[in-house]
Amino acid sequence: MNFAIASLLAAAFLTIALYDDQRLSARWFALGYCLGAIFFGIELFTPLAHGGLMSESLGYVAFLAALVAFNTGVSRFYDVRQPVRFIAIVLVAGIVAKLMSDTMPRESFLRMMIYQAPYFVLQAMGMMLILRSAYRHRLDTVLAGLLGLTALHYLAKPFIALATGGPGATPADYTSTLYAVIGQTAAAILAVAVALILLVILVRNLLSELTEKSETDMLSAALNRRGFERQLDLAGKGKGQPLSLVLADLDHFKSVNDTYGHAVGDVVITAFARTLRDATKDAHFVGRIGGEEFAVLLPGYTVSAARIFAEDVRLRMQKLQIEGLEDGARVTASFGVAERAHAEPAISLHKRADAALYAAKNAGRDCVRAALPLTVAGGATPVSASRAGRSS
Repeated sequence: MNFAIASLLAAAFLTIALYDDQRLSARWFALGYCLGAIFFGIELFTPLAHGGLMSESLGYVAFLAALVAFNTGVSRFYDVRQPVRFIAIVLVAGIVAKLMSDTMPRESFLRMMIYQAPYFVLQAMGMMLILRSAYRHRLDTVLAGLLGLTALHYLAKPFIALATGGPGATPADYTSTLYAVIGQTAAAILAVAVALILLVILVRNLLSELTEKSETDMLSAALNRRGFERQLDLAGKGKGQPLSLVLADLDHFKSVNDTYGHAVGDVVITAFARTLRDATKDAHFVGRIGGEEFAVLLPGYTVSAARIFAEDVRLRMQKLQIEGLEDGARVTASFGVAERAHAEPAISLHKRADAALYAAKNAGRDCVRAALPLTVAGGATPVSASRAGRSS
């Protein structure tokens, strides 16, 4: 049963690896479960071949290799470095100790503990790698807990063996013991649980990456309109903190394309998107929602803070020398800013920011305009301008 389960799980991870050839962690997981299948296969055929210590030792090494491969997949997936030297010490010490303990009676508690200890250490290491990750979420913590439980089950096996009559007089007798039934069943349950959680995590991340790609503008690397509107809808459901929206439009962009060509226009788009991203923080979202129109979502920002943000970007663009333009030629942008009122729908927030952007265009471009709060506007969308004139 365990041989079949390990083989199927290896095939499942291999399928993911083949679907996404950049997902190296899935290859390591597939290798780990493949080596696990070899281990269970050795256990399965040892009684049929009347195998002894040699086959048992081969299975031991195969399972150690399976755990190392599994941990390598974990380290790659969670971007955490493995303690390579420590692993090498555990492997060498474990194999040497195992070979030396082969002279002890099979029912010896010390012999069984020596056999299981490296399994415990390597499985616990997999748990620690996940817990050290900065990208851990709730499901990842569940996986770490399952690996910890699996590690503890290795330490429990010598006690189970003593309580159930021992591991058998010879390696060939092992599979006919009650200890083997309990141990193999526990191993199957834990292996399936770990693999299923891991498969869910892999598929979750794969779907997340596919969604991100489908919502990303290829030229600017900002969110496309679909992706930005989704973030705007999500942010609009939040409560307890201010939320501002900045709409930005490159001034006279058509003349840039007409004068310098679309290739230079693409460079301008890319430079503007990069300038917006450089001015934002991790919790902010930048989107390209039209040809030369961008939007920035600023959770935690009042309209005053959003105006300062927009003014900062405006000044950065004034100073930016873009490759492909004549010396001294600059590209400017106009900005419209609005802060969400209490329970205001996202579409209403966008309309008010858009009205502020049109006001900035009508004011001569290369400036910032902000929509007054709805409580002040009485349901309308007037626009405020600072006394600094075009720099407001």
